Amino acid sequence: MTAAWAWYEAGWLRARVVEIEVDVPRELDGLRIAHLSDFHLGAPSRGLRAVRDAVAWVAGRRPDLVCITGDLVSRRRGMGELERLLAELGPSYVVLGNHDFADSRDPFSQRVDPEAFAGLGALLRDESTTHELRGRRIQLVGVDPRAYARREARPHELVDDSADLRILLCHFPGIVKLVPDVFELVLAGHYHAGQIVIPYPGGKVRLAHLRARDVQGVYAYGRTRLHVSPGLGTTFLPFRLFARPEVTELVVRSTR
Repeated sequence: MTAAWAWYEAGWLRARVVEIEVDVPRELDGLRIAHLSDFHLGAPSRGLRAVRDAVAWVAGRRPDLVCITGDLVSRRRGMGELERLLAELGPSYVVLGNHDFADSRDPFSQRVDPEAFAGLGALLRDESTTHELRGRRIQLVGVDPRAYARREARPHELVDDSADLRILLCHFPGIVKLVPDVFELVLAGHYHAGQIVIPYPGGKVRLAHLRARDVQGVYAYGRTRLHVSPGLGTTFLPFRLFARPEVTELVVRSTR
């Protein structure tokens, strides 16, 4: 019975709108940012339904920015679906995750040629780009997961001090502890909110990442706000338990 529910929950999408206070000019108050993560396409899972529903929800809401933080595919056969979904989303900013390079504990994960991702959205691999909106400049910086794994990521060195809002995209939430307090927003994924969660009085055991913290939601690090997406797909096992897949729309609220 539990396995049947966990299979069902893997496709039971939660769509959430979250207001987040950020030190940005008043012109950017109300800016809407869609955050999606951890598609894990190509693996047999009801997570595919969650991904499709999430993409349809975002496309219908037409946010100001769309950001995707890695683990796009788990099997090479997921690339065709990824291309279709990104086309439906429209312009988006993307970073890759460890599963995109088969760097995981999943024995069935398949490595995808990094060049296969070229042209899929605005892919940021230790790179920066600037988006102009409402007369203000928004800088987006992306971290390559291979540089993060080698402890060579230096996204703060790409910061444009003249930008009005600086957003860092990295698959791994831990990046927020490795960079100076120079980004207003950091968007990450990776933890799947634990994926298989066992509640107990006063706490939870998150089986996918037993020692992880900052596994879902918004966290404050000085002036930086970190949002960790629960993600949409599954890995290793096609189940989620007390860890529903989620797509999030972040609504920026200026503190000025």
